[in-house]
Amino acid sequence: MSYYFSKTLAVPFDEAVEKVKAELKKDGFGVLTDIDVKKTLNEKLGVDFRKYRILGACNPTFAHEALLAEDKIGTMLPCNVIVQELAEGRVEVAAIDPLASMQAVQNPELGTVGLEVRNKLKAVVDRL
Repeated sequence: MSYYFSKTLAVPFDEAVEKVKAELKKDGFGVLTDIDVKKTLNEKLGVDFRKYRILGACNPTFAHEALLAEDKIGTMLPCNVIVQELAEGRVEVAAIDPLASMQAVQNPELGTVGLEVRNKLKAVVDRL
């Protein structure tokens, strides 16, 4: 089982980021964190890195259900979605597969929530 879903888009990087945020919103996800890896690596290490953003996506309803089922599941939240520039005008979007990440947690109550979140994140990526 792969631990992510991905799709490559033929759009400028900033447009891809906005499309991802808009599609996440359609499925009830908000973006809690937005980490600009290129900027951070440049500031902290002085290195040049490709355009790469990590979006921490959260659907509050599902997060609440998961937290009620497993109090330490917050260590795996929010669901990360990356947007990275592969080449000028070619951008990859990849989202975590929550079922893959939850395999380490032996709690059957998480299965239903994980499957619903998986289906929604996969739908977001597929619509891009």
